[in-house]
Amino acid sequence: MAGFAGQCIAITGGAGGIGLATARLFLEGGAHVLLIDRDAARLEAAEQALGTARLAAWCSDLGTPADCATALDQAGGKVAALIHLAGLFEPDPLAAEDHGVWDRAIAANLTNAYDMAVAFLPRAAPPAGPRGPARIVFASSLAYRRGSPDRAAYAAAKGGLVGLTRSLARKLAPDVLVNAVAPGVIETAMTTTLIAERGEAYRTDIPLRRWGRPEEVAGVIRFLCSEDSSYVTGQTITVDGGITNA
Repeated sequence: MAGFAGQCIAITGGAGGIGLATARLFLEGGAHVLLIDRDAARLEAAEQALGTARLAAWCSDLGTPADCATALDQAGGKVAALIHLAGLFEPDPLAAEDHGVWDRAIAANLTNAYDMAVAFLPRAAPPAGPRGPARIVFASSLAYRRGSPDRAAYAAAKGGLVGLTRSLARKLAPDVLVNAVAPGVIETAMTTTLIAERGEAYRTDIPLRRWGRPEEVAGVIRFLCSEDSSYVTGQTITVDGGITNA
């Protein structure tokens, strides 16, 4: 399958479980992939796992608009799709004396998404051929749909991403299609503690009776960047095994 041959795909949070699975799919599709992650060791491990053919890596926490612009410049040319998976997932004690959890959640899950989108616009590949418009895909979360009693700041930030998705979809059409995915509990390093906390009772409440796999989210992201999604924008696709609506 070479549906992405010649295209450059930038993936933030690219060394995480979903990022790695997503990168692998796009590389298999013939794309050039730019992995962006704040963890240098994980980036190195990702390069070892994926190989270096058509793969570039850049270490950044995307903490400022300039950082976001510099990261995308590592593509060395126009970028066909920005897949923004980077984020921070930590418990929220709702402590009046500690505003840091809220500040970090908004900065790392919402502000940098806005900054990455703004940086992407002058670097986006122009609509061309069957590929059509450039793409932005954000990572929201099941937490925004159901609420998260232990991670209120995280859920709020992920809800903000949905508003950003809808607004940018209207603003940037028809030149850029903007969508989001909202994963449920996916088996990655990020959710290890959550799975331990919620246990089997939560798993059996999922209609499919299992946790999700990174590849299952990556497949939806690939669809949103493909020719098959040419009439899809402003949407948030939930990938949660049915727990929200089934």
